[in-house]
Amino acid sequence: MEAVILILGLLVVAFLALGVYATVKVVGAAKRGVDRTIGQARRTVEDTALKAKSYGQAGVGGELAQLRLSLRTSMRATQEALRAGVAEDPSLKESLALFERLGVHGHELENDLKRLEREPDRATVASRLPDLKERTGRITHAAESLRWAARDRARQFADDDLAALNEQIDIEAGALRHWTRAEPGTGTDGGVGADAGSGTDAGSGTGVGSGTEVGAHGGRAEAITAGETLRGMGYPWRKTARPETTN
Repeated sequence: MEAVILILGLLVVAFLALGVYATVKVVGAAKRGVDRTIGQARRTVEDTALKAKSYGQAGVGGELAQLRLSLRTSMRATQEALRAGVAEDPSLKESLALFERLGVHGHELENDLKRLEREPDRATVASRLPDLKERTGRITHAAESLRWAARDRARQFADDDLAALNEQIDIEAGALRHWTRAEPGTGTDGGVGADAGSGTDAGSGTGVGSGTEVGAHGGRAEAITAGETLRGMGYPWRKTARPETTN
């Protein structure tokens, strides 16, 4: 009796622990989903504000906003392309690692641009704009190089696969049309034509007639064999023939 109570107690504890673990996992997943949604919404708001500043604000402020927008757009597009491609092409892991290192420089530049947007000394900020543009161009160029290289690699793999598939289809199509290679009125080894020619007399056409008849029968036999083979295939799009009614 004590053993039964102990086992029941252990089962209850196990179920409680499992329930707590499942609850923690669900809450964690929900929290990550909420954080992801909030982050996406915040990035959307920031991008919209940067677009408004870059087009509606003249001077140093508009140029800084344009640099931030260009940097964020390029880095985000490269990140999405590499993360989507690494699932199908594991060799992109090294490219993704390089992008993560590039992202450190991108974050530093983003923070510098944010601070300069709040800087009241516009003359000093204007003097630093050439250097900021050069840094932004180097980072975005590196990101775009990784992104386009990954896309070109994926497209090359797709082209190679399509070329191999076309070659296989051509071979299969030739195999399916094998009965059309034999000319009408001749056998597969040319023996019928030779026999018909040797059996022809000067004043009679029996040899020619028999050869034509044999060739015709051979062609019909091949057509019947091919037709029976096709009818034996149970394709779903082939309709079942209705039985003939007899009176």
